[in-house]
Amino acid sequence: MRGWKFKRWEPGPQEGKNFEELLEIFRQLLLYTAGDTGEALSWMTELDRQYHFTPEDYGMADFIKDLIDMGFLKERKMDGEPRYDLSSKMEIHLRRSALDEIFDQLAKSGRGNHDTRYTGKGDEETSELKKFEFGDSIDKISLPDSLKNAIIRSGLHDIQLSQDDLEVKETYYKARTSTVLMIDISHSMILYGEDRITPARKVAMALSELITTRYPKDTLDIIVFGDDAWQVNKKDLPYLKVGPFHTNTVAGLELAIDLLRKRKNPNKQILMITDGKPTCIKLGKNYYKNSFGLDKKILNRTLTLAHKCRKINIPITTFMIATDPWLVDFVDQFTRANGGKAYYSSPDNLGEFVFKNYKK
Repeated sequence: MRGWKFKRWEPGPQEGKNFEELLEIFRQLLLYTAGDTGEALSWMTELDRQYHFTPEDYGMADFIKDLIDMGFLKERKMDGEPRYDLSSKMEIHLRRSALDEIFDQLAKSGRGNHDTRYTGKGDEETSELKKFEFGDSIDKISLPDSLKNAIIRSGLHDIQLSQDDLEVKETYYKARTSTVLMIDISHSMILYGEDRITPARKVAMALSELITTRYPKDTLDIIVFGDDAWQVNKKDLPYLKVGPFHTNTVAGLELAIDLLRKRKNPNKQILMITDGKPTCIKLGKNYYKNSFGLDKKILNRTLTLAHKCRKINIPITTFMIATDPWLVDFVDQFTRANGGKAYYSSPDNLGEFVFKNYKK
């Protein structure tokens, strides 16, 4: 009887991956190891030992040498042994790759570019024309249309251009936004074997690269919060790690408000990525913590800040990486107090939600 015969797949010598493919594997491992180069290379070496994805004439040693030669890694000696650190070039590569990866999901979203419905002294030209008014930029004057008006009015042989002839290209305002991205680094982000910090880290890298390269007039501040809250730079994002922390959402919101007060943009917002309810606040020099249920003392402090943000026109968009009933209840209360938005998502589609909302 004819049938199928199965056997273990062994890659042939021609099936080894090229440098770009190996670099992509290395990048993904760096995301999961929080930028720990040694651990990522160790994992990659073990994977190569099991699955033989490097060509016969190009091993891991050759790959590491190319990473150094091409400026992705920096080599140093520790106790006579080589150690490798990520270069600034590799950090940029991680951010840009995260941006490209997330935007692959958004190719058909049709989102704008911070456009507004208001015309005026903006950056974006339209096909519309209007009469010149005092204060209009000279470089927006449409010379062909202005000359045409002068010819119609004064004739071809005696062209006299006056202010009444001038036509100006209409433009739209381009809004600027100041954003604070809050990232939960409490222990629950890796609890029960579920990795939630890796996609959060990836989103933060992509968002920082988006604003830096495509919205240079926008501002982005990034903070992390556990028992306390503190600001981090975008170059620190690949190395974010979860700590043995509770979730002090109040500390994160207080720092976010302080940062946004210093920004002159009229449009301000907070994006908060978290997987749990607040479980910690600071009372004087001491911490009050309660991981069980929704503690009223902690909840009331958090909702008070949400309402404060609403009064000073700072909307909060919460991205909850969990769907437990009591967590949903907390987010509902929090969102109502602030008048903001809330999304419930799995780690897989977290990036799509963040960028769809940011580019509205």
